[in-house]
Amino acid sequence: MFWLASVRRHPEFRDGVRASAPVAPGIAAWGLMTGVAMVNAGMSVAESVAMTLLVYAGSSQLAAIPLLVAGAPMGVIWATGFCVNLRFVVFSLHLRDYLIHMPRWRRLANGFLTADMSYALFTARHPHPVADPEGRAAQEAYLAGNYAITWVAWIVPSLLGVALGNLVPARWGLGFAGVLCLLGVMCSLANTPLRILAAVLAGGVAVAASALPFKLNVVAAIALAVLAAFWLEGRRPSRPQGQAA
Repeated sequence: MFWLASVRRHPEFRDGVRASAPVAPGIAAWGLMTGVAMVNAGMSVAESVAMTLLVYAGSSQLAAIPLLVAGAPMGVIWATGFCVNLRFVVFSLHLRDYLIHMPRWRRLANGFLTADMSYALFTARHPHPVADPEGRAAQEAYLAGNYAITWVAWIVPSLLGVALGNLVPARWGLGFAGVLCLLGVMCSLANTPLRILAAVLAGGVAVAASALPFKLNVVAAIALAVLAAFWLEGRRPSRPQGQAA
């Protein structure tokens, strides 16, 4: 299924691959360290491989690993992963109009494989969905090209990190590449006053609540920033009828 032949042959697929290629090394370094971290945290090889293939969310995995080590309740681990990945709910809502014409299994596949950087690159290239079949095919091919690179750049190094296990010391600090990658995603997406405000609010809450156990400061930061953004979005004045969105 990875991916349909008609999608891979489309010229936009190659454009998507080229657009994502520069970020692949940072994603690979982050994936390698995440694979090592899972094994060093005491997870078995089978558990680490399953988490890599099924979760496919680096920030969520990195947030869950210290909670697993600390023996946190499963409810806290699930809640943390859910809150860390709340941004994908927003991504999905935005991509809905691009993908709604597809069968459900293709929508689910595109949603699962789309990551932060592929979403950012895709929406920058295609800010609006189109209705004609050729345009839709081009958009799907570009999105597939974006996430093809990010998926390979994450999965292969993560599995390599699991295989290497304790051979790669955690003190190498390769996880910092993940922080830099997320900063790049944030800067590319923080292109409106409301998004900038949400980012500043989340950062401030995370620092102010840093004393909370089990990394719950991250959960609190995400929850408050999302709620504040939704509240402010609802209070914005509606546009006059006929005015372009």
